Amino acid sequence: MYNSSILKSKIFTLLRICAVFLTLAAFSTSAFSQEEHAEGTGEKFETSKVVLEHIADSHSLHIIGHTHLPLPVIVYTSKGLEMFSSAKFADEAGGHEEEGIYHGSNYNYKLVNDKVKIVNNAGEIDEAATSGLYDFSITKNVVSMWMSVILLLIIFISVSSSYKKRAGKAPKGLQAFVEPLIVFVRDDIARPNIGYKHQRFMPLLLTVFFFIWINNLIGLVPFFPGGANLTGNIAVTLVLSVITLIVVNLNGNKHYWSHIFIPADVPVWIWPLWWVIELVGIISKPFALMIRLFANITAGHIIVLSLISLIFVFQSFAIAPVSIAFVVFMDVLELLVAALQAFIFTLLTALFIGTAIEEHHH
Repeated sequence: MYNSSILKSKIFTLLRICAVFLTLAAFSTSAFSQEEHAEGTGEKFETSKVVLEHIADSHSLHIIGHTHLPLPVIVYTSKGLEMFSSAKFADEAGGHEEEGIYHGSNYNYKLVNDKVKIVNNAGEIDEAATSGLYDFSITKNVVSMWMSVILLLIIFISVSSSYKKRAGKAPKGLQAFVEPLIVFVRDDIARPNIGYKHQRFMPLLLTVFFFIWINNLIGLVPFFPGGANLTGNIAVTLVLSVITLIVVNLNGNKHYWSHIFIPADVPVWIWPLWWVIELVGIISKPFALMIRLFANITAGHIIVLSLISLIFVFQSFAIAPVSIAFVVFMDVLELLVAALQAFIFTLLTALFIGTAIEEHHH
């Protein structure tokens, strides 16, 4: 048995430490580096630029200050595959990627709003050639996803090893922290919504829960890596929702499909309209999952960065105490939202699966 009061106390202490850490991290990376840039060049501080740079994907990792780690650019065009470092853009423009043109062996390439475009010698976008360009670059979000996957593998391989070594003994260390979460997903999400077949879907639900939760937490730390915002990227939430769509409908039983296509209590002449409504419902469920996760995570990042930017917008550190207080509050709230969004996505996935495999009741 676990002492719930001790567990709650440890979690609350961890949240407070994380809140202070995240606040200091946010100031030391994004905000200060942008302010130094503005003072050095006489440019006006732009809040929207700071916010969008953080939540958007990028071809380089921001380390600290003006230091960036270039990432590989991999593009496929009608003339074949071409690979080069994103540092090539900065080298051509004296340090600014967005202004540089890389003269490749096939085409000239330029970053426009952090998207690789094919340009002519004058730097103008060649729309015809760009339409046939496929970008497979290793971007900031890809690196973040790889790091989160490695972190998850390390955690769960370690926990699995602990179970084998400590068979029949009380959990200890990392195992003691992870086990209540696994039991929570099983007893409070899978069993109530799926029923006696829940064990079959536990690997999926656990993967979804921990993948979203870990990436939500990583997104709160600006330099891990470079302030990536993976779960705030709609392409990532789209893939997660499509996985849910496929799993739900592949496992749907005959009662699930007969309710959609041969509804017993609906007149035959209404069936075509019924089919349209049901098919829209099938698509709208994962669509809601996609938008909910994307919108909540992105909104949290925008609010936190906007609050930090108030100091530089007013060009006075007199507002700093108020801004910091609100940022700390939002950071703590974001830690809660990180877990809450993982819980909601997993819960709704289990609910949709349970609806699809539910046996017919008379």
